[in-house]
Amino acid sequence: MAKIRLGFAPTRRSIFSAPDALKYRGLTADRLRDFLAVCNVVRTFRNIRILQIGPRPFDFWSTMCNEGELLERFHIQLSPIPLPELTAEVKKAIAEKTQVERTIAYCREQMEICVSEQQLQNVAGLAVAMERLIQKYHCSAGAIQCWNALQDELGIMPCAANALLNDKGIPIVCETDIHGAVTALLAEAAANDGTRGFFADWTIRHPDIENGELLQHCGPWPLSVAGCRPSITYPLAFDYPGAITAEARHGELTLCRFDGDNGEYSLLLGNARGVDGPKGMGTYLWIEVENIKRLEAKIVEGPYIHHCVGIHKNVVPVLYEACKYIGIKPDLYDPIEEQVKAYLRGE
Repeated sequence: MAKIRLGFAPTRRSIFSAPDALKYRGLTADRLRDFLAVCNVVRTFRNIRILQIGPRPFDFWSTMCNEGELLERFHIQLSPIPLPELTAEVKKAIAEKTQVERTIAYCREQMEICVSEQQLQNVAGLAVAMERLIQKYHCSAGAIQCWNALQDELGIMPCAANALLNDKGIPIVCETDIHGAVTALLAEAAANDGTRGFFADWTIRHPDIENGELLQHCGPWPLSVAGCRPSITYPLAFDYPGAITAEARHGELTLCRFDGDNGEYSLLLGNARGVDGPKGMGTYLWIEVENIKRLEAKIVEGPYIHHCVGIHKNVVPVLYEACKYIGIKPDLYDPIEEQVKAYLRGE
């Protein structure tokens, strides 16, 4: 197994201040932060346990995963629970009141509420229940069967509850996408500063920008990525409430996706930026990349699917370097590999 080295041996004493000492050894503060971020990605990847709440929805063949292979090759563990265990925990949380009432108060403070009192209570109860189950099974992320059985039991979509946990640094992804949960953990570990990622669908081309694309999901993105005051309301494609509507803020982005096929695992990654576009529903962001056709070819040809994770920070070099130590292939969708390598060499 390759080891990550700083490139110098520590001394017992130094006459330099910390920044001067780093420069003396050829290491800037930014390079040290990158090194620590790479270490954080490796540590995170080697200690992943995901709460799998229900099986994947029937039609989502693309979110299948090889649980045995993930465990044997990467020590990625799943903790599967049935939906009735979740709904029982929701009812328990609501009956106990305290945590649910605090969550409701937080929702009122942070968002516009466009659902009924009972529906808001169920959203809060679901958020509290999922966090309890994450703690009970010692998990770092979750993947939930977000439709349709859950709506019949609770009368809500889980999106807003997912968003509340996502904002706490507990990624909860949709449609039981285990690889999506892995991706979310890697992206936030690479940021290593509390920046939250968002789990999105690739959807449609921008009507005016040649290399533009819409990233969207029913409403599970963290509140901290919003560029406006979010609302809890109805999603675009479902009759049940409980989804957040908010456009994410613009700016620099990294987009990534961990996936595998026939035993070969890779991490799609590259840069993008948020741009203006038509108003949407759910949580959404119009983005622009260097060459959308080149990116689409990667998604269509696989092993990647219709999901990705975005994060408001350039963590491409950190993720690229971390791939070396976690045993997966970095797959850049733009031809910037030499630039990334030069950056990592400190050039």
